[in-house]
Amino acid sequence: MALLTAVSVTGTATNVAGAAVSTSDTIAAGDIGTRGCLLNVINGAGAPINVTLVDPGTTSAGNPATAPPQAVANATDRWFYVSPALVDLATQVATVTFSSATTITYKLIRL
Repeated sequence: MALLTAVSVTGTATNVAGAAVSTSDTIAAGDIGTRGCLLNVINGAGAPINVTLVDPGTTSAGNPATAPPQAVANATDRWFYVSPALVDLATQVATVTFSSATTITYKLIRL
């Protein structure tokens, strides 16, 4: 598990390089802030992958909340909004899982 690095995009043009993911990564609460952040997942692999933004909450019965995986087709990219509600209050991070990390990169933008 690795902590994904966020970039701030200011009023001028900003170059944001992609970086590798692992199958389970985290985003710091400070990078998510009160407005959330944007995660761009770039699939350079030959097959689709699934990305899951893990919900740290529980149901009213006390069971872990479920978060549906979202597909990213091969040779494409997809943007995900990471809400402040996804931050686990105990760990102060949000968790993102990937069904594969081979040839997958990301860009994380603070809002």
